[in-house]
Amino acid sequence: VQLQASGGGLVQAGDSLRLSCAASGGAFSRYTVGWFRQVPGKEREFVATIMRASGGGSTSYSDSVKGRFTISRDNAKNTVYLQMNSLKPADTAVYFCAASSTLILSSRYQSNSYAYWGQGTQVTVSS
Repeated sequence: VQLQASGGGLVQAGDSLRLSCAASGGAFSRYTVGWFRQVPGKEREFVATIMRASGGGSTSYSDSVKGRFTISRDNAKNTVYLQMNSLKPADTAVYFCAASSTLILSSRYQSNSYAYWGQGTQVTVSS
């Protein structure tokens, strides 16, 4: 499966953005999809994930975004979304979407559990 992340941009603190991860080349509903983010000099950080249908379709969030970000999927459009509200300067990063058809629930936070990655989209939040 190929992934294309989009929707990043420059916003002010408190604003909202919606990122999209469009997939092609596979039966998308069979993939767990996650969002990660990375700033220069730091490791890639888990943001959110949505399990594939056979895994229950549940969602998970990092503590830093819980209550502000919402992950959702539209399997008919082969797209996963990350709605980001109440953005903070600390949310500034390159955001990546990733997918796995074999990931198990307990490993959803780990970037190396995902086999497929998009190219990343920059989110910059000014204070």
